[in-house]
Amino acid sequence: MRYIYFTYLITVFIFPINTVLAQDKNIIPISHFSSGNLTDWKTKVFSGITRYQTIKLDNVFALLAESHSSASGLYKEHRIDLYKTPILNWRWRIDKHLTKLNEQSKPGDDFSARVYVVVDGGWAFWKTKAINYVWAGNTRKGVIWPNAFVGKKAMMVAQRSAKDKIQTWYQEKRNIRQDFKDIFAIDIQYIDAIALMTDTDNSQTDVRAYYADIYFSAE
Repeated sequence: MRYIYFTYLITVFIFPINTVLAQDKNIIPISHFSSGNLTDWKTKVFSGITRYQTIKLDNVFALLAESHSSASGLYKEHRIDLYKTPILNWRWRIDKHLTKLNEQSKPGDDFSARVYVVVDGGWAFWKTKAINYVWAGNTRKGVIWPNAFVGKKAMMVAQRSAKDKIQTWYQEKRNIRQDFKDIFAIDIQYIDAIALMTDTDNSQTDVRAYYADIYFSAE
């Protein structure tokens, strides 16, 4: 039941992307990994520990996630006003596709890379909602489905698929406010958290993923 925890407890890393972005009111920096300091990040372990560390790859400061049959993520709370900055931007790449899983089932709920955005229901936990953007290995890009563990409270979106190249950086941009409208039929002003996770505890395999340049913007 590990993803129930992420649905209710997921939170977001906050790191300045750079001075220019930090001074831009239309941009909310979430993470840039040049500092190499992970002390403010929290870890949630579900089954084994995915190793996270900052590195520099292709002249990009990034977070490297290495999963060896493990499932843990990093998280920290941060409230984002989607009326002002609805666009989530990030870059990621993976070294391996997970192609032999039924990703829409509990035994197959593993992903080389995933990014969560969460609306926290607080004491009204039944109001908690999450969108989980994943790098799918056996689902085509654009498909949306309920999470195998918590159902429609956490909806999965195949942002990338096995047709996308490995060892290649991809720039992503999602209108989170619009996605909540389209997926949940609600107009959300605030999200309360964002988190990253690379997990292979079900498939019992090894995988590496990289995350970089995460921020919210007005457009």
